[in-house]
Amino acid sequence: MIEISRISKSYASPAGPVSVLRELDLHVGPAETVAIVGPSGSGKTTFLNLLGALDQPTSGSIKVDGVELGTLDPAAAARFRNRSIGFIFQLHFLLPQCTVLENVLVPRLAGGWDEDVRTTRARAESLLEQVGLQDRISHRPWQLSGGEQLRAAIARSLINQPKIILADEPTGSLDPATGERIGDLLLRTNAAAHVALVVVTHNPGLAQRMQKTYHLTDGRLVG
Repeated sequence: MIEISRISKSYASPAGPVSVLRELDLHVGPAETVAIVGPSGSGKTTFLNLLGALDQPTSGSIKVDGVELGTLDPAAAARFRNRSIGFIFQLHFLLPQCTVLENVLVPRLAGGWDEDVRTTRARAESLLEQVGLQDRISHRPWQLSGGEQLRAAIARSLINQPKIILADEPTGSLDPATGERIGDLLLRTNAAAHVALVVVTHNPGLAQRMQKTYHLTDGRLVG
């Protein structure tokens, strides 16, 4: 599902190139769960952005679901993200002017999907029921708790039936009990939808629940 070969990432600076990632290798199979842990500033979010075709490596190869990401132009990369990858961002990025249901439906606005509105809405409502927000579909994000906002973001990440979910610090802003429930939900989602799950986290408890854990230190992945 994900095949990464010797990727490196550096950024230009007045003092010269700053190396963030150095020749990383990683393989993630279908429906596999993987945690990436490491200190702040170690490049975890950069790594996730590369996996999600939001950025390009300086060198090396990233192949996701058989597609070499380095061959995609910006428009093709956007279509690929929309159809193949579900993102769960640390800050959720729910649209405040939209209801919970409308937020879940937002990814369907792009990509030229051939599906009638009733089918799409029914799937969105089913996803919200699965994450326990069936009574919140008409609420605005500011009317939800932090955990409820995250659950809405999880439902949104699944609306396009992706093959991979990328989650950036999904429990970072939550209390331990809520974080535990979100971990349960992510793993249930992984099993039910048969999607690969890659989680970037500082939470050792969440990391231990994944099938594989890698540490990102000094720009390198250690399994």
